[in-house]
Amino acid sequence: MYFVGIDWSDLHHDVAVLDEKGHELKYFTIPHNRKGMELLKERLLSIDPEPENFACLLETKNGLLVQFLLEAGFPVYPLNPKIVDYRRKPSGAKSDPIDARLLANIGRSDLAQLKRLKPDAELIAELKMLTRDQDSLIQESTRLTNKLIACLKEYYPVALEFFSKPTLPVALEFFKLYPTPDLVREATVPEMAAFLKKHKHPRPNQTAISIWQKVHEPQLQASAPTVRAKGRLMLALVRQLEVVQEQIAAYDEEINRLFQQHSDSRIFASLPGAAGRLAPRLLAEWGDDRERYENAAVVQALAGTSPVLFQSGKYRFARQRRSCVKPFRRALHLFAFQSIRQVSWAREYYDTKRSQGKTHHEALRALANIWVRIIFAMWKNRTCYDEATFLAARARHLSRAA
Repeated sequence: MYFVGIDWSDLHHDVAVLDEKGHELKYFTIPHNRKGMELLKERLLSIDPEPENFACLLETKNGLLVQFLLEAGFPVYPLNPKIVDYRRKPSGAKSDPIDARLLANIGRSDLAQLKRLKPDAELIAELKMLTRDQDSLIQESTRLTNKLIACLKEYYPVALEFFSKPTLPVALEFFKLYPTPDLVREATVPEMAAFLKKHKHPRPNQTAISIWQKVHEPQLQASAPTVRAKGRLMLALVRQLEVVQEQIAAYDEEINRLFQQHSDSRIFASLPGAAGRLAPRLLAEWGDDRERYENAAVVQALAGTSPVLFQSGKYRFARQRRSCVKPFRRALHLFAFQSIRQVSWAREYYDTKRSQGKTHHEALRALANIWVRIIFAMWKNRTCYDEATFLAARARHLSRAA
């Protein structure tokens, strides 16, 4: 067996190859391009023509380098960067060659405890990338919304009272037509009502009257330069928001299309409160490889729902697990929050945790931890959620505990 430590970067990769006794057989650097990848393959196979005899260790499980190694048949073992940092701490020395050799040495000593990378199925991989990219777009939409609200507060605060949300499509169109307080004051009620009808507002006449009344009440007046400058910024933010919202909707369509194609979609769609965006995210993060997780505890640790115990002498406490897959944790956290609105036992469990002094987020994490065990059983058995089955199992567990 040979151990290949690869310290990767955007431009080049440092590679160290050790044998089972820890002797360095090769050390070299390759550029991050196709020629460099082929050189890496050539040099490794010059040591041994069988790719399975190499263990490639990197601090990532994504990217073109990992994809190339997998396609070439090399086993890949991704490592958490914190593990490498911990091993480096005694000396504190850090350089690309040192990190490459350190990765190879970790593989040589701990390979039995490391998990070989097994890529997701193509549909799951695409669904995972789409949902995570959409989350980034949603965050960008939130950022732009906050900037729009702050901008309106500076010169046009009454506009925030016109609609239930300033980011509704009809609201954005209204701001484009009436970007300043003076323009909306000049508009008549029939004009605004006609505009609202055109954009399919559910109550155009009442809303037009309400807007007219609000803008004709005494208002704080911004200076003319402020109105001109901030009016321009507001229009720029509105146009950006429209583009982002359009793409988020397009992502929804594609994510739903892929989700419906997967045989496990019915399992995750059956979860109460997961309909819409959460079910595809849970499927994407969970995956469909039934051999990936030994038990539910592995998923709980991966998703960060189970706490971490810290104990030293008489000192003992549990804290939130920091090292986990953040998108997975977020999806389960949101799902747990939705479930307390629809599932009586989930609400009861949440309220019990709150009464014990737990914070809102601590109670949701504890509830998500319960849900992981339920979903794991559903996923393993390929069955949909049935509350009666869960309540019967819980009753049996409580009777045995008693």
